[in-house]
Amino acid sequence: MLQTQIITIISEIKNEPDLTATLTGASDMLNDAGLDSLQLINFILRIEDEFEIEIDFDQFDMEHLQSIDIFCDFIQAKSA
Repeated sequence: MLQTQIITIISEIKNEPDLTATLTGASDMLNDAGLDSLQLINFILRIEDEFEIEIDFDQFDMEHLQSIDIFCDFIQAKSA
């Protein structure tokens, strides 16, 4: 499931395995997951590799990070 993959990637980047149990689809990726700017860049690069997509930072909106579900929708739209 996409949501589970995203949560796993976040927990690996943060090096906090407990996040897989606490994050949900409604979790805010910056506030709840606590991704800092460097981790966010690593996260985006990892997403591009994992899903074989390219994320254009000029068109990327920080609103996509408001929840994991919103980010999943964004990834699915890019993959289509």
